[in-house]
Amino acid sequence: MRSSDPDDDGRAAARLPFATAAGAGVRLAVRLTPRAARDGLDGVAAADAEGRAALRLRVAAPPVDGAANAALVGYVAASLGLRKSDVAIVSGERGRLKLLELSGDPDALLARLAEWVGGGRGR
Repeated sequence: MRSSDPDDDGRAAARLPFATAAGAGVRLAVRLTPRAARDGLDGVAAADAEGRAALRLRVAAPPVDGAANAALVGYVAASLGLRKSDVAIVSGERGRLKLLELSGDPDALLARLAEWVGGGRGR
């Protein structure tokens, strides 16, 4: 349910330092751990030396032949109620730190992200 408070979107964005509204979607910074026991959300990684925070996610797939990246896209899409085609890795395909682009209404996506991270779903 959407709040009638006009400052609510600003507060939601402030609680999500790893997500930024960008054009027709949201850019999401992720720190991925492959070969985990199960797929899941591990919280938020503290800001690095450059001040960038990232959402900590884990997937069971190994980092071989793009398996972990495919698992990441599938996990994020399922967790946020998106199609896999609405989730794209725009940088970091070969590293742990990745930048994802989520296609859709930025306000709705930020609200879903806040609910997912705050509610602990996917743990």
